[in-house]
Order: sequence, then structure tokens, then C-alpha cells
Amino acid sequence: MVFTSPVFLFLFLPAALAAVWLSPRQVRLTVLLLASLFFYTWGEKGYVFLIAFSILLNYALGRWIESLDGRPGQRRVLIVAVALNLATLLFFKYTPLLLDTARSILHPIGLTFTLPNVSVHLPIGISFFTFEAISYLVDVRRGTIPATRSPIKLGVFLTLFPHLVAGPIVRYGDISRSLDHHTLDVAQAARGVRRFIIGLSKKLLLANPAGRTADLIFGQDPSLLQPSAVWLGAVCYTLQIYFDFSGYSDMAIGLGRMIGFELSENFHYPYVASSVTEFWRRWHISLSSWFRDYVYIPLGGNRRGPLRTALNLLTVFSLCGLWHGASWSFLIWGWHHGLFLILERWFRRWNVPTQWELILAWPRRLYMIVVVMIGWIFFRADNLSHALALLRAAVDFRNPAGHPATDYVQLELAIVLGVGWIAAMPLAPMTKPWRDRLERMGGLGRTVEWLLLLALASLCLITVVGGTYDPFIYFRF
Repeated sequence: MVFTSPVFLFLFLPAALAAVWLSPRQVRLTVLLLASLFFYTWGEKGYVFLIAFSILLNYALGRWIESLDGRPGQRRVLIVAVALNLATLLFFKYTPLLLDTARSILHPIGLTFTLPNVSVHLPIGISFFTFEAISYLVDVRRGTIPATRSPIKLGVFLTLFPHLVAGPIVRYGDISRSLDHHTLDVAQAARGVRRFIIGLSKKLLLANPAGRTADLIFGQDPSLLQPSAVWLGAVCYTLQIYFDFSGYSDMAIGLGRMIGFELSENFHYPYVASSVTEFWRRWHISLSSWFRDYVYIPLGGNRRGPLRTALNLLTVFSLCGLWHGASWSFLIWGWHHGLFLILERWFRRWNVPTQWELILAWPRRLYMIVVVMIGWIFFRADNLSHALALLRAAVDFRNPAGHPATDYVQLELAIVLGVGWIAAMPLAPMTKPWRDRLERMGGLGRTVEWLLLLALASLCLITVVGGTYDPFIYFRF
């Protein structure tokens, strides 16, 4: 069940909120766990037993790791615990890729025996709750958090329905206080409603219209597209994936506040970055910080010389690409970003004169957005050959017979692209004086704010009732 579906908005969400707010504090976490498991069961049916097993397994492993408390066996138990979590992820997510890769290696050397064709259903959100479980176990081993004595609390941490299927990736320490002393606050819930409406608007009013055009263009044979059409598709997808995922994160944060939890921010205007390095400080912050703290730094980070740093970065972004999907195109996407981060570290050794900083500001932003858009072509393409064909079409200016961008531009798309690029800018800091003025107006200011939110919510509900195109990109990871 997706956040934008009528079933969620009109049935599940009101019922879940009523159950949580009306429950006594002593049983509230149990109610939240049952609601979250029901939410997952609605879409995944029997696979809910997989996540239930993960809760019990990681609860027992966390207690075991803590009980060893610095003894030599503690590290071995942690390795086994992490391996068990990764084995589940590897089986469900990477079995087809591993078998296909084995076939491609064995066939050229004359080994013609057939490997089985295995179709494995990928449980929604498995990458997210696996990484959360690993972070919990590692943090227990490091001593930064105690192992919880309550499987209910661990279950709520892993399955809380706002972040269960598409993040943000939560760490136990970030919400442990809310788990131990769960309270509900009307002001916090009101801020949650605001944030949810903003996220819903991003998804339905910006991401979906941009996504329809992106799907239309990338669904064409690349040889039938002029470069302008390919770049229009890349622009549309660049906006779609940002407003789709940041909109989902806004909704998750808003829902968390409605039920008494503060989830971490996941985006900070990534398209205003002036380098790929800065982009990754602003994009999917919970994932990039997870890889930094649990992979990059343990590998040595940047402490062992430039060559080791480059290898560590390439390793991290290889894993980041594969985390997003079991496909060579995702791996190339990871290498693409990793190589630019390595190059940027090398170029940063050259000191740029201060007077050049202002002159280079916009060229740097242009460089960043072009690099990111090329990466999104690999990310969006059906496979690696499709991505390469799209890139060839993007620079093939000798193909006058293909479809130009004007074949796809309509008034709605032009409005969405204009509003989208404005909305991707840091408007909140720029509009702070206006918002402060509304705050000083007291009741009138709040009325104006809620009327604007009500107008957005009404447009969203009209779109929900009448719309059919409503994919969530990050649900498949």
C-alpha cells in the first residue's frame, strides 16, 4: 500500500492514527507494531513472516553481542550476525543477477550445462530494513547503544510504517528515546500534517507529471530520438526521481511526527550543489551517511593515502549501486559517481584563487547537474545496453529524422518543469522573512498558511481520485 493510494489515505491512515492516539501508553508500541505489520502484509502477504523472523533473529543476536562485552568472541558473533542479514538480502535481491553472470562466464569457456532459471520475489523494503538491522547490531557492538530488552521496541524500530518500505534509513539511537518514553504531542502532529501535505504535493503534482514524459521518452527506441528529446527525458527524470523520493521522505517524516517520532532529514536541496561530492552530502542523506559510517570509515576512509582512499570510495559506490538494484546499469551508475568523487578529491589539491570562486560558482553547478543527469540515464534505463544507446542518441546530432523534444512538450509539462526547478531550490531559507511575518500575525497568519495547505491537499485528493499513473521509484529497492 503506497502513501498516495486511496486505501492508505482514506482507510489505513485514519484507522492507524485513531488506534495509536486512543491507545493507553502501555500498549501503544504494540499497537504501532501491529499496524506496521498489517501495513506490510497488505502489499507483501506471507513475506511479513520474513520481517517477523528478522525482528526475532536480530533481537537475539543483539542480546548475544552485548552479553560478550568486549570478549574475543564478540567480533566473530557480529560477523556472523551481519552475514546472516546480508545472506537474506543477497538471496532475494541478487540471485537472478548472480545466475545470469555465471551463465555469461561459463558459456564462452565451453561449460554448457544449464543453470536453473530462478524467479525470486523481491520483498518490498528489504534493503532498508536489512541496513537498519545491521546498523543496530554494529552500534551494539561499538557500545554506542545498549541492546534493547524489548522485542516490541526492536520490532517498531524495524517496521514503523512511515519508513518501512522506502526509508529514510533509521538508526536505533535516533529514535530510542521515543521508543523508551513514547509521547504524543498535538503541535508535533500538526507539523507532521504540514510536512505530509508538502510531500504528497511533490509526489502527485510534480513527480508524476514529469515521470509520465520521462517514461514516454525512455520507452522509445533510442535510435528514433533526437538529442533534444533524450535530454528532455533526462531533465524530466531528474525532477521525477527527486520529487518522488524527497516527497516520500517528507511524507514519512510527517507521518512519524503524527505518531510521536522524529525521523531524520533525507534531502537538503541536492540540485544546488556545486560538486558531486556536495551532491552526496545532500542526496539520500541517510544512505550516504550509512555507507560512510559502516563501510567507508571501517575500510580506512581517507586515512591511508590517496590510492587507498580512491579504492575505498570506489568500493562504497559499487555497493551503493548494487544496493539500488541487481543490474549492471546500477553498478555503472555507482562507478560513475565514485570516479567523479575521486577526481574531485584530486582536483581539490589545487588552490583556486579567491577571486575565481564567484566566477566558477555557476559553471560548477552546471557541471554537477550534467554529471548527475548522465548518471540518471544509467539509473533509469532498462539495462546497460539501453543506457548506452540513450547516451549515443544524446550526442548524435546527425539524426534529423528522430523525434525532437518539441514532440513531447505540452503546456502542463512546461508548467511542471518551471515550477519543479523553482521548488528544487532552497525556497525555505529565502521565504523565511515572509514566514516570520505570518507567525507575527498570529491567528491570521496561521489561517493563511492552513488555507494554502488545504488548497494543496485538495489538488492532491483530486489527483488521487482521478489519477492512474502513480509509481513510487524507491519502492523497488
